[in-house]
Amino acid sequence: MLDQIPREEEMTALVGRALYDVWNKLCTLIDETYEMDRLWGKGGKAWSYEYKYRRGGKTLCALYARENCVGFMIVLGKDERSKFEADRENYAKEVQERYDAAQTYHDGKWLMFEPVDTSLFPDFMRLLSIKRKPNKK
Repeated sequence: MLDQIPREEEMTALVGRALYDVWNKLCTLIDETYEMDRLWGKGGKAWSYEYKYRRGGKTLCALYARENCVGFMIVLGKDERSKFEADRENYAKEVQERYDAAQTYHDGKWLMFEPVDTSLFPDFMRLLSIKRKPNKK
């Protein structure tokens, strides 16, 4: 956990205005679709900040921020991977390639994206819906 949540000025200085806009648009989309707990944390070795969406002890996804870069990570477990694989041709080529290249761990396949615009957001939301049905209208 972080002692202090980064302010807009800090985030803008860290990732840049354009990527901060991408970050905010993705957060808004997730917030409009899911009722989740939102937790700020340290980003580990590779990232300055982590922003997790969790509910009932389970993480839906996490956003990450570091200098001039934002990340979106989703972990697909075994059943979730089967659902993705059954529908993979309906995802963008970039999402399919990222899936294929992702390391599979004991708890699932960790997909990390570094969006620079909103073009993959529909695919991100479909991936999230595999993990958890939207619970907001």
